[in-house]
Amino acid sequence: MKKAFKAAFPYTIPIFAGFWFIGLTYGIYMNVLGFSFWYPMIMSLVIFAGSLEFVAANLMLGAFHPLQVFLVTLMIQARHLFYGISMLNKYNNKGWKKWYLMFGMGDETFSLNYTIEIPKEVDEGWFMFWITALNHFYWFSGATLGGILGSLVTFNTKGLDFVMTAMFVVIFLEQFMKEKKHWTALIGICCSIICLIIFQADNFMIPTMIAILSMLTLFRKPIEREGGFS
Repeated sequence: MKKAFKAAFPYTIPIFAGFWFIGLTYGIYMNVLGFSFWYPMIMSLVIFAGSLEFVAANLMLGAFHPLQVFLVTLMIQARHLFYGISMLNKYNNKGWKKWYLMFGMGDETFSLNYTIEIPKEVDEGWFMFWITALNHFYWFSGATLGGILGSLVTFNTKGLDFVMTAMFVVIFLEQFMKEKKHWTALIGICCSIICLIIFQADNFMIPTMIAILSMLTLFRKPIEREGGFS
């Protein structure tokens, strides 16, 4: 167990820097929206989904729409379905740790646990557990600290809520750059514009997600042949 921790910790140091910065931003952002530090602390502990937590903060301010929440969550986190399939063999026979490994499988954690060649003298289950637990702790502690410090911030935080928009723009651009062809990006943009015109700003989200999902499903094979998926 200790040997696995010592082997896993160095791999998580780069993630620590990123998670703490974004976690602090998330905590402060939640405070700006009017939430106590308890909210980012608990959400980072039980949701642990990065970008989805930013979205959840805004969803909590509006009327509760279960279908919209479900579709938004599915669209944002759908890639984890493929992560899970990829890790079926690795997580098999890991006992009780398997359940936590599945819960904590974010992008960075998946990348490390999937690609790192674990030393033979280190228990594989404990190694992956510590990778997951450390990354989870980095996000949790950053978000909690940001929520606490948010109430102490004295500078003008007006416009800080734009961080979520900026984050999704960056995610979109990164995905755009990875694709050989840009069919998925064009489908997303076109569906969003058309639904915005038809349903207006207050009601276009769900139709847009349904349209994008339908188009990607319908044209999946042609897009794959053209190299449109990264």
